[in-house]
Amino acid sequence: MKRAGILNRHLSAGIALLGHTDTVLVCDVGLPIPDGPFVVDLAFTAGVPSFERVLTGLMDELVVERATAAREIRGANPGASALLDRIFPAPALDLVPHEELKARTAGARLVVRTGEARPYANVLLRCGVPF
Repeated sequence: MKRAGILNRHLSAGIALLGHTDTVLVCDVGLPIPDGPFVVDLAFTAGVPSFERVLTGLMDELVVERATAAREIRGANPGASALLDRIFPAPALDLVPHEELKARTAGARLVVRTGEARPYANVLLRCGVPF
């Protein structure tokens, strides 16, 4: 049994499959998820687990070279917007229209669905390498 880090076996297995340039989508409870990516649904109740908690937990285990979020997050969800700015200082964060972000989800290798119930709490992470 794992002692620390991400204990969810499905999420841990999904992370182990990732390589350089693979993408991981961390999304809120409302984002439509297309068929294709491996999905780990962590949503329990509205707000649990939060986008912030899941994203910070993933960042402890992943090497991320870039992130992409919906431009609409700036006005609609200041808390999540500030979180992304803290974790991904410029120029590591790209902002695109929400419809474009949704279109990119089909290419994600892994999707992690949170219980977040605030709008636009979604980010696409591009995996890097530790060297």
